[in-house]
Amino acid sequence: MPQMSKVELYAAIRRDHRGGMTMWEIERKYNVSWRTVRRAVDSVWPEPRKKLPPRPTALDPYKAVIDGILRADLDAPRKQRHTVTRLFHRLVEEHGADVSYQMVRRYVADRKPRILVESGKAPLEAFVPQTHQPGMAAEVDFGDVSVRLAGELVTSYLFSFRLSYSGKAVHRPVDRTIRVSYVLAL
Repeated sequence: MPQMSKVELYAAIRRDHRGGMTMWEIERKYNVSWRTVRRAVDSVWPEPRKKLPPRPTALDPYKAVIDGILRADLDAPRKQRHTVTRLFHRLVEEHGADVSYQMVRRYVADRKPRILVESGKAPLEAFVPQTHQPGMAAEVDFGDVSVRLAGELVTSYLFSFRLSYSGKAVHRPVDRTIRVSYVLAL
């Protein structure tokens, strides 16, 4: 049987149950337990996965030490701040930590920006969506452009017009000498 998602499995179980198959037959057909069949018959959507608590790591006892060093580095001159390598060696030498360099590097990469924001030395990341009402804003620009017209290289004026709401644009080159315009649609 091909692999199917849980939603598809639930739908198939409900379809077979409505078709008259017994729960035992459905269990054997889809290779699931009677609990799964009962949940599928009772509910249209499968229940969401349970979030497991984070597992403890070997770095947990030393996280406060690392945070303290990173906070102390905020006031230190740039050349005197701890690198991840130096921080790792301090943990091993001074505290006897049995952790890997990669574990320390990942933790420092995650915590350092947060500590900077908490101390007020770095701005919070912010995203301001740009919104435009239909027909309320547009961008217009002029410029020179070189085009090949009837086999001859001609310098023309280029008029560019872009609507901010839809992003639709019109570009119209106008030849300087004969004033013939051509519309290019993007």
